[in-house]
Amino acid sequence: MISTYEPVSKKIGHYSANACLLPICSLHGIAVTTVEGIGCTKTRIHPVQERLAKCHGSQCGFCTPGMVMSVYALLRNHPEPSMEQIASALAGTFLFCHFYIKENGNCCLDQEGKLEGEKTPIKLFSADEFQPLDTTQEFIFPPELMRMAENEPKRTLVFHGERTTWISPTSLKELLELKAKYPKAPLVVGNTSVGIGQHLELLVCPDMKFKGVYHPVIISPARILDLNVVRYMDNGLTLGAACSLALVKDVLTNAVSELPWEKTKIFRALLQQLKTLGGQQIRNIASLGGNIISRKSTSDLNPILAVGNCILNLASREGTRWIPLSDIFADGAGNNTLTPKEILVSVHIPYSRKEEFVSAFRQAQRRENSLPIANTGMRVLFAEDTDIIMDFGIFYGGIGSTSICAKQTCQALIGRHWNEKMLDEACRLVLKEVSLTGSAPGGKVEYRRTLMISFLFKFYLEVLQSLKKMDPHRCPDIPEKYRSVLQDFHTKIHQNKQIYQEVNPEQLPQDPVGRPIMHQAGIKHATGEALYCDDIRAVDEELFLAVVTSSRAHAKIVSIDTSEALRAPGVFDIVTTQDVPAKNEFYIFSDPEILFAKDKVNCVGQIICAVVADSEVHAKQAAAKVKIGYETLEPVILTIEEAIQHNSFFEPQRKLEQGNVDEAFETVDQILEGEIHIGGQEHFYMETQSVLVVPKREDKEMDVYVSTQHPAFIQEMVASCLGVPANRIMCHVKRVGGAFGGKVVNTGLLASVAAVAANKTGHAVRLILDRGDDMLITGGRHPVIGKYKVGFMNDGRILAADAKYYLNGGSTPDHSILVAEVILLKMDNAYKIPNLRCCSRVCKTNLPSNTAFRGFGFPQSGLITESWMTSIAAKSGLSPEKVREINMYKETEQTFYKQELDPENLVRCWKECIEKSAYYSRKIAVEEFNKQNYWKKKGIAIIPMKYPFGFNKRFLSQAAALVHIYTDGSVLLTHGGIEMGQGIHTKMIQVASRELKIPMSNIHFCETSTTTVPNACVTAASVGTDVNGMAVKDACQTLLKRLEPIISKNPKGSWNDWVKEAFEQSINLSATGYFRGECSPKRESLIISMLYIFYNIKKVKVFIISHSQIEGAFVQGIGLYTMEELKYSPEGVLYTRGPAQYKIPAVCDIPEQFSISLLSSSQNSYAIYSSKGMGEAGLFLGCSVFFAIWDAVTAVRKERGLTEPFTLNSPLTPERIRMACADEFTEMVMRVFFWNTPL
Repeated sequence: MISTYEPVSKKIGHYSANACLLPICSLHGIAVTTVEGIGCTKTRIHPVQERLAKCHGSQCGFCTPGMVMSVYALLRNHPEPSMEQIASALAGTFLFCHFYIKENGNCCLDQEGKLEGEKTPIKLFSADEFQPLDTTQEFIFPPELMRMAENEPKRTLVFHGERTTWISPTSLKELLELKAKYPKAPLVVGNTSVGIGQHLELLVCPDMKFKGVYHPVIISPARILDLNVVRYMDNGLTLGAACSLALVKDVLTNAVSELPWEKTKIFRALLQQLKTLGGQQIRNIASLGGNIISRKSTSDLNPILAVGNCILNLASREGTRWIPLSDIFADGAGNNTLTPKEILVSVHIPYSRKEEFVSAFRQAQRRENSLPIANTGMRVLFAEDTDIIMDFGIFYGGIGSTSICAKQTCQALIGRHWNEKMLDEACRLVLKEVSLTGSAPGGKVEYRRTLMISFLFKFYLEVLQSLKKMDPHRCPDIPEKYRSVLQDFHTKIHQNKQIYQEVNPEQLPQDPVGRPIMHQAGIKHATGEALYCDDIRAVDEELFLAVVTSSRAHAKIVSIDTSEALRAPGVFDIVTTQDVPAKNEFYIFSDPEILFAKDKVNCVGQIICAVVADSEVHAKQAAAKVKIGYETLEPVILTIEEAIQHNSFFEPQRKLEQGNVDEAFETVDQILEGEIHIGGQEHFYMETQSVLVVPKREDKEMDVYVSTQHPAFIQEMVASCLGVPANRIMCHVKRVGGAFGGKVVNTGLLASVAAVAANKTGHAVRLILDRGDDMLITGGRHPVIGKYKVGFMNDGRILAADAKYYLNGGSTPDHSILVAEVILLKMDNAYKIPNLRCCSRVCKTNLPSNTAFRGFGFPQSGLITESWMTSIAAKSGLSPEKVREINMYKETEQTFYKQELDPENLVRCWKECIEKSAYYSRKIAVEEFNKQNYWKKKGIAIIPMKYPFGFNKRFLSQAAALVHIYTDGSVLLTHGGIEMGQGIHTKMIQVASRELKIPMSNIHFCETSTTTVPNACVTAASVGTDVNGMAVKDACQTLLKRLEPIISKNPKGSWNDWVKEAFEQSINLSATGYFRGECSPKRESLIISMLYIFYNIKKVKVFIISHSQIEGAFVQGIGLYTMEELKYSPEGVLYTRGPAQYKIPAVCDIPEQFSISLLSSSQNSYAIYSSKGMGEAGLFLGCSVFFAIWDAVTAVRKERGLTEPFTLNSPLTPERIRMACADEFTEMVMRVFFWNTPL
């Protein structure tokens, strides 16, 4: 949080902000408060920190401090905020974990009663235990900064860096002199992709960080009063160019509340866009002027400001001038209306007039905090008391290189009446004038053209409605079915309701199992005291490593020129394949994983060499100076289709078959054939790949501190590349800031690179990837194409299926062969298919290798199966839920992979979910809504799931634990599991607490390390709690058995008495626990998901702390199936390399109502305390959103007479949804774009 003091008004302002976007030079005179500053465990935690932790508001904890400070800043300004203000404050938060407004007690979904076996639920927390928020106890603004602001004269600040000089002038005159002297110097106010000088078109510091852009001089005009003015005038409002967007929003909000409605139409349109423009943290520091002068096509404000005839006040040393804002867009991005020496001083926004109407529209990948795919500002002025157009203005964003004016269209419509004939002509003229070729940057050409005329249609209806309100006889009525267009989506406050079964009354009060225990590190997450890999303090003479990666997808390495890099400041050395002491390759399957590319590169992002330097900045600067010579190789294979064409596969392919498929196809009534494409997914763990390698200078020992799911694998890889025994490599993991499967092989390669550098230099080496490099270098979830042929009877029974699955494996095998196996083994989902033939093949392409990801192939194969279920329902005339129910497993029998399955819980879940959710009543309500609304549809879906979890080999499920009891009675617990946010350490402490019958406070977990638990298996496949819990239980039972003779002799003694006596009797108080692994035929986790407008999930049995895993997995599934889209250039370069381009779910995307309850009387004797593996299973549940959307699209198409079968691909983005909903607008685009029909 940053805090400022205004000496004139004596006001203090508090603002949340992104630290990574705040240049330290901009903080002169500003108070900075960090999460550690508001409270810590050593003194006193803040009420915000306490509530977030105790209300189960964190998982991995890496992003928790950001949540805390966002809410803290809000409370400093609004001690009693509304729920809307809280949601807005958190709008910039990404959510692969979870964050909900928690409620105690039962949920009261309308029409829902208690589930069988549920009694009054236990409380998640006791609100009475929380310390109250006392604003008098908050830190005051530093008096020395206040005195400095009031008494010290302002002076120019100059900061000299190694390569850059930062200048902060105090007056407009001085700024103009500086701009004349340094015309190419960027002006920086908010540093969020905005600036107020002509030459800043991209991020300043981010460009310097990610693109190597170098600015010798940067000018910061934020302290100049002329650029921060807010002035009400007779004809409008003047705002300084340096005003933050948050201030602009507040000023406009006040103006709208105080001024007549007819004067504030432009203001309202701007506010409409400001609601979704970035998060609060961005708006707090981004400037209005920067948004304008950057002239970005994706600006949400520029189209409105341009169409609203706003005026820019420009100044230079030669004088001042006023120009229409629209002038800077007249000739596209190359417009030179502004001279290099001019700066923008202020913006004048005029009042609107009575007969004038202004609207703004946008469409983005995500509703909030997302750049638009397309947007628009539209304005029309009518002759008084008529519907005759006197003036018309349309500006589009997202269509060209900058905002575009449809000038010819608007001119042609002047004098026309506001009617449907005018609308039809306007759409055709716009499509003709605003060209968008098939090769336009950003793609989505048909979609963006459809949006152009869809926006125009909505504007037409909005104006028609306003005219009707002004004079009922002025224009015709809007048809009833069109009125839903005018109803905006209003997001309700997100509420999460978790229903728990009561703990057995006979359970001991101190037994924590089954109780809502806070995450063991929850408080430390909220205070920022939880340590991650990069939080480890610098080691003496530590070096930083930056990797040099391939810029070609498939090429021979001709040369590596490191001479310039070696001369760069701070560079210590450069590491190549020649420096690897032993093996440069590591085999998981037949093809190797490669540390450093040697003779050729096989994908963009492959590591060629690395630079080690005395700082991260120096290492990255030098890495950019390494010159690689290439000779292009053919072919370059990027897609599955190209791999099939070139027969490029990893072997072996996998096949499964049961029954007589060909014979069954001869007997069925109908056959369905189809194909579905499922895109990949980026792990987007909050903590990027991180490793610190510390050589011990003796016996070739090394400590490796690493963010990984599998320390033993890292140990093996590092030892292999260095040529030393594994016992010389000690891997340590305290906690991981998210992993989702992406921190095994990729982490091993990066740790090995760092280890080679440490071995060569003899220094500790730290390697922390930034987000862009992390996404470029590492792969994610496998894109899959599923081709199927399904035979079924007219009653919906499936008799035969033949399916082929093609996975994009990338350039090396990684875990792709295993993923291909799982795709086959889980493709049946919850259905009995008597005759089945399926095979899977892994395509070898020139992309970074895809790897393990939460669900491990099932989210892809499950979606393909459910897609054909939906299509069968459409073809047979039955409802989707009827087809699913007919084909579900109903009796105990073997699956097609010869595993016995008892479907009792599956059937119970299905029936209870339909009954308790009043599914059919809701379905009728959805159908009735759809009949009454032509332009807005709802959908409903219910999806069963059978999820076999665990590994297919017993040895992969073994686990060990080490438990020490000290003479003071305290217990140190160690096991082989990794804490990634799932709360495994908390659960293990719960297990030890129950088994030893001591309070959890007596037990401590330090770290996971190969020095304490050797050969630990990977924490993955939803079995971490089960297997490690069994090992911990075994160790504790061993210790308790040793203590039993002492306890029996002194039953009334205390734990400490028994421990002390045991030590005096020389009884070993340390024990190893072991679990060999279990290959049970009943290891199935059965879940039902139901979606009805909002989301409602039913029936799982888990440790209470694991409810958050269900929430997070579901939201991640929403991202996979509806939002997250990876885009590559034709050369194999990843376009979507960060949150600006790649959209994961945020607060605005989580379910508004999300209810979780437990299936009563559900036991699992094969797992620790009937635990269910929930880490992965919940992700597939996100497909209920996919199929509810499918249901809504079906309603649209049916209403428009489109009855032919259709398939929707994943992710089901706004583009795919809109283009599947064919109507007159999509037809118009197709006609003009493809067939060039004369207009």
